Amino acid sequence: MKTWIPNALTSLNLVFGVFAILSVFNGDFNLAAYCVVLALVADSLDGRAARYFGVSGEFGKELDSLCDAGSFGVAPAVMAFVYVMKDFGWLGYCVAAFFACCVAFRLARFNVNVSTVKGYFMGLPSPAGGAVVATLLTANLQLPGWVVLAFVAFVGYLMVSTIKYPEFKGHGEKIKPAPVVVTLVIVGALLYLRPDSWLFAPFFAFMLFGLVNSLFSAIN
Repeated sequence: MKTWIPNALTSLNLVFGVFAILSVFNGDFNLAAYCVVLALVADSLDGRAARYFGVSGEFGKELDSLCDAGSFGVAPAVMAFVYVMKDFGWLGYCVAAFFACCVAFRLARFNVNVSTVKGYFMGLPSPAGGAVVATLLTANLQLPGWVVLAFVAFVGYLMVSTIKYPEFKGHGEKIKPAPVVVTLVIVGALLYLRPDSWLFAPFFAFMLFGLVNSLFSAIN
């Protein structure tokens, strides 16, 4: 019976992903973005619930990956395509498919390397990648369509890259002070200029911090 609790949370992740897609059909991108964020919350709770009840298992891990692919791969790709990428014809189709495939590859690599990659995330985690794309569309940044297209493709690349993202658990990839300051300054300026980007800002900050921290680590 205890297994139903974490599995229900995992399924709720996918439910919110489906709601996000359906919200796009109704033209409500704000609700769609909120649904993706709620899917991320459900995704962060299922593993904790499984460990708390002592029911972690292979079934839950497989279910989690399948739900993540829908909520953080397909849903944001559909959102970005309907929002603006459809205007780019086949290029928009390809970038949307590329993004969804990157999420699938990221999840598969995580499952394979879970016992060897410890203390950091190899590449941008798919929930963060899906959320940063979904919330971008609600940030009211008034970006040209080609910038959104390039951003979606870039986020897809980050997820399958080998850039190390800290787990923020006090071990693993070293967090340097300078990247923290740079990230806070950039994100603070973004919030000052565009207060509507409050939902996008934390996910963008995480994405940006991993890049800047890796750059500083490579230099020093």
